[in-house]
Amino acid sequence: MCGIIGYVGHRESSPTILKGLQRLEYRGYDSTGIALLDGNIQVYKKAGKVKDLAAYIANKPLHSHIGMGHTRWATHGIPNDINAHPHLSNSGKLAIIHNGIIENYNTLKQELLKKGYVFTSDTDTEILINFIEDIQLYNDCSLEEAVRLALHKVIGAYAIIIMSEELPNTLIAAKKSSPLVIGIGKDEFFIASDATPILEYTDQVVYLNDYEIAIIKDGQFFLSDSKNVPLTPYIQKLDMELEAIEKGGFEHFMLKEIFEQPTSIADCMRGRLDIAQKSIKLGGIEAYINQLICAPKITIVACGTSWLAGVVGEYVIEEFCRIPIKVEYASEFRYRNPIIKPGDIIIAISQSGETADTLAAIELAQAKGATVLSICNVVGSSIARTTQAGIYTHAGPEIGVASTKAFTAQITVLILLALSLAQQRKTIMQASFEELIDELANLPDKVKTMLQQECKIKGLANLFKDATNFLYLGRGYNYPVALEGALKLKELSYIHAEGYPAAEMKHGPIALIDENMPVVFIATQDRTYEKIISNIQEIKARKGKIIAIVTQGDERVKQLVDYVIEVPATHEALMPIISVIPLQLLAYYIAVEKGCNVDQPRNLAKSVTVE
Repeated sequence: MCGIIGYVGHRESSPTILKGLQRLEYRGYDSTGIALLDGNIQVYKKAGKVKDLAAYIANKPLHSHIGMGHTRWATHGIPNDINAHPHLSNSGKLAIIHNGIIENYNTLKQELLKKGYVFTSDTDTEILINFIEDIQLYNDCSLEEAVRLALHKVIGAYAIIIMSEELPNTLIAAKKSSPLVIGIGKDEFFIASDATPILEYTDQVVYLNDYEIAIIKDGQFFLSDSKNVPLTPYIQKLDMELEAIEKGGFEHFMLKEIFEQPTSIADCMRGRLDIAQKSIKLGGIEAYINQLICAPKITIVACGTSWLAGVVGEYVIEEFCRIPIKVEYASEFRYRNPIIKPGDIIIAISQSGETADTLAAIELAQAKGATVLSICNVVGSSIARTTQAGIYTHAGPEIGVASTKAFTAQITVLILLALSLAQQRKTIMQASFEELIDELANLPDKVKTMLQQECKIKGLANLFKDATNFLYLGRGYNYPVALEGALKLKELSYIHAEGYPAAEMKHGPIALIDENMPVVFIATQDRTYEKIISNIQEIKARKGKIIAIVTQGDERVKQLVDYVIEVPATHEALMPIISVIPLQLLAYYIAVEKGCNVDQPRNLAKSVTVE
């Protein structure tokens, strides 16, 4: 959840760390801090954004070639200066930054209190650094060994960096269930939550695995496991351009990412969709294709927007492949004793590849003998490395906290998977298969056409920015799109919004309808078209204000509703990729009109790496 960055090398560390924190701010932005070592450890921290920290330290003595910084998403303790990271041990000689949750923090705290330790913050992190210091003093051992011994007794998730006054050229890092990557430059090293702050300086990285400890000491890098067995680091080359993590002239990352969707969808299909040969090849899961073809059922696990992409996947796979699909919230999956048998197929979906709940679901499924495949965006992420095989979406970095291009890329992958399996299972007619291949190839251009209605949607946002509630309704393939539209509005503008199957409206939600209630219908022309027109008429009879997403040229719905947004026609199974675009833009512009921070909505962070 939080963003962490460490540096040791020939540069002045503070500008490097501050720039890294700015790149990581999408991971947490309620407080931030920096620790520098130049003889003594100096810690500066502030509640608020990185810019607040930068202003605070502008005139401080910051000379140092080793340091670390943190941008926080609060778990233990409210966001304030005291609870911000880094945290010092009681002696002031050790400093730590931490992403994750120490579940047995209270037990450790009680032990330390009995020994006379004093705590100034409400965080589990301050307890951890004092626990490490206590072990080092009691055992008269090295700091590295104290970290190792402490982590054996810690329950929970962590990605940590530790710095010591007594080790002036050393950083110690370790991880479990929270991401950590080491960047290897020329006579310099970087440690970070993800690669975004490293990319500017090096493309050589090592992704730490759980229970690994990294020591950067006197210009050298050492890696070992929890039992102190030396490991050979696996150095990977980053496949990412610096421009991909810049705004590129857009006001916000989210708007940039919305407009990148024609490209990200095309990139997702590149090398997989052969239009000339009318074929689909998914090399990442090729070894498991027969298992998928013969699967009696498939379970999809995910959270948030990825869960909604999974619901679209459920509809597509069941229709074309005739394989039963169950879509589970990963956060509930591990706690309800699910029925998993050896050989079952689980598909885990995650943009970041670091979602803690999804990782926990994967661990449970694998422990019960299931085959777990993944769909994720970030190469080298924990989920990509933990699962047996998977498919990358290739959507590129998504910095805006509210997911946009990751959602459409995930749906694209699920459609490719469904069609590939359907063809091999012979559950789709060849003519229908070829029609869908052609429609997939046309999707990027159709999304580009849809984006040309930006100004019209911006005008609608101005009309509805003061609404206090919204209702989103859809049927069939457009039902999960209604859920996603409502989620985006809630995330960005803090307006209460609900998504429903349109047919369920009369079973309760219709009681909410009056002349002040905006209702968004996804009413494209598909097999449910006549039914959704009836639902529209039910809303109009109760004076609701209707915004309808309709297929281009539809005059019938236009006569019934207050406002219309037209989208290009496509096969109904592919329509969610197009029909969600105006909902993304509507949520974005309503939030902008309300003065909300669309890239960093309150209380949210991009990658949910804690349970």
